[in-house]
Amino acid sequence: MELTDRFIRYVQVETTSDETTEVTPSTPTQMIFAQQLKAELDSLGFADVVLDELGYLYATLPASPGMEQVPVIGFIAHMDTAPDASGKNVKPRIIEHYDGKDIQLNADTVMQTSYYPELLNHVGEDLIVTDGTTLLGADDKAGIAEIITAMTYLMQHPEIKHGKVRIAFNPDEEIGMGAHHFDVKLFGCDWAYTMDGGEVGELEFENFNAASAKITFHGTNVHPGTAKDKMINAALLAMEFAEQLPDDERPEHTEGYEGFYHLTSMSGTVESAQLSYIIRDHNRELFEARKQNILAIADNINSTHPGACEVALKDQYYNMLEKVQEADEENKKKNLPGIIELAKQAILEAGVAPKVQPIRGGTDGAQLSFKGLPCPNIFAGGMNMHGRFEYVPIQSMEKAMMTVVNICKNIAK
Repeated sequence: MELTDRFIRYVQVETTSDETTEVTPSTPTQMIFAQQLKAELDSLGFADVVLDELGYLYATLPASPGMEQVPVIGFIAHMDTAPDASGKNVKPRIIEHYDGKDIQLNADTVMQTSYYPELLNHVGEDLIVTDGTTLLGADDKAGIAEIITAMTYLMQHPEIKHGKVRIAFNPDEEIGMGAHHFDVKLFGCDWAYTMDGGEVGELEFENFNAASAKITFHGTNVHPGTAKDKMINAALLAMEFAEQLPDDERPEHTEGYEGFYHLTSMSGTVESAQLSYIIRDHNRELFEARKQNILAIADNINSTHPGACEVALKDQYYNMLEKVQEADEENKKKNLPGIIELAKQAILEAGVAPKVQPIRGGTDGAQLSFKGLPCPNIFAGGMNMHGRFEYVPIQSMEKAMMTVVNICKNIAK
């Protein structure tokens, strides 16, 4: 019950992030939660507990006697919840021994198995659900609860030998800022794992390469009655640009390792128009080719209307796979297990079959990997995240917690 009680306590603290504030943490409630976590870590006897002015919280579980030479590994989770749904006044409820039927969250809201068939994978388990008015916050307070409970488990079982373990909890992951101010040097780990995945067993170490494209079109407005051979309609140029991108390479037509161009916003008049795209691909060469295609289409438009199209491309993050592979090669030289194999074995020992899959998105771990901290992502157990139909099976959280314990135990061996 320690894990469940901890999780339920955490989700009742509002920590919604806000991308409009341009401060870190983006909302004051995240710092309040960070201060509560710091007090808890201090009371539990963690060492080196540090909360910085930006809301990043770090702590240490010291090595077992004689295990000081074991590689230092870390576990990371984020404190914020997504702004996609309210995280205020969360009222979690436990459904014991789930019977496989639709779940009545409130008088007007039903979570239907026909719409969420993954529920049926958890018949007989104990589910924590919302009251149908807010998200739950398993993303990623389940991760925080699992990490802290795993550390207290190791404290309570000194017979399980382990090296030095570092833990960290950061703000603003949901708005893409979680890794920006993370102090990798202070964290001081050989590698780490984010506990931020979904379904039980998930293990992720491949993500999209990502870029944004802001495309501006400059037109010439002339009275339509005398516009022949004079008017250049910026809004129509934007439409022409969009039509030159492949229809089958949009998010709604892709899956797995397939990349895409995603139009996220558009606006325009005759004088000026704008398109905003995000560009994604797991393969770095294909990713670079996608960016070049954007530039080529702009050049094509400018060949007819010189200076009418401007492109601002910005890389956002890269596929962590190359950094994980580099770390595994270094581990081989030191006769250490690969960081992915270590995680797979730990998941198996927790009684779950590992589900290795690419992330069709990004993660703090991707940015941290390119800051020098290889950081795959392990399941935390939450489902239907970012909305009022979010839930988490208690048994999934328990398996995630034991996965953390097993990693610490096995690397010490």
